[in-house]
Amino acid sequence: MHLPFSITPRLLPYFKGFCSSPELILLFVYMKCRFSLSYRDLEEMMHIRGAKIDHSTLQRWVIKFVPLIDQEVRRRKRPVGSSWRMDETYVKLNGKWIYLYRAVDRYGDTVDFFLCERRDKSASLSFFKKAIRCNNIPSKVVVDKSGSNKAALDALNTELDQDHKIPIFQSKYLNNRIEQDHRFIKKRIKPMLGFKSFQAANITITGIENIRIIQKGQIIGSKKQVSTFENFAKLMAA
Repeated sequence: MHLPFSITPRLLPYFKGFCSSPELILLFVYMKCRFSLSYRDLEEMMHIRGAKIDHSTLQRWVIKFVPLIDQEVRRRKRPVGSSWRMDETYVKLNGKWIYLYRAVDRYGDTVDFFLCERRDKSASLSFFKKAIRCNNIPSKVVVDKSGSNKAALDALNTELDQDHKIPIFQSKYLNNRIEQDHRFIKKRIKPMLGFKSFQAANITITGIENIRIIQKGQIIGSKKQVSTFENFAKLMAA
């Protein structure tokens, strides 16, 4: 099976012990995170292409190698704007709702994401600390009327000195950009009909978010005139 890209030798040790080539593995993982396909859909597509791989193997590849893609995306992700729009959306886990915290900047670029089983001040605070650790302190944050998000930012501001305190704006209208951005993630999750474990949900959503970041052109060196896959291949070859 001819593959249109090759990965950097720097990443080859992560694939030691696997019978399939690193390029084939990453192609499957990319397709799972990029398109609304089930594991059985991917299994059938690969059989058509002459690669007989069981759907359970594909699932293990996603769990194993999405963290590697996440590592590379974060290593090469461009700085985001300092004005953030933050909100949470819902994901089904074993018939119950869990919560995906997300933020974009004023231009719609992804700031960060955080999956949690709770929707409260503690979860929101964990999200903001992760986002700031990876993206620096924002100049302002827009949230909806959620009391827990406001309380988390208030708690965070008590830890910051006067020059770095974060202005907080609560407005549903101003938060339309993040609410619209949720749609692209939900479109990928919906065909999965819910997750069976928190680990599977967290890793799969991380992969979907990573590919969405690449799709938005947020990777240093990416080109707008080429496809998302070409930019993904370039990232994994760097």
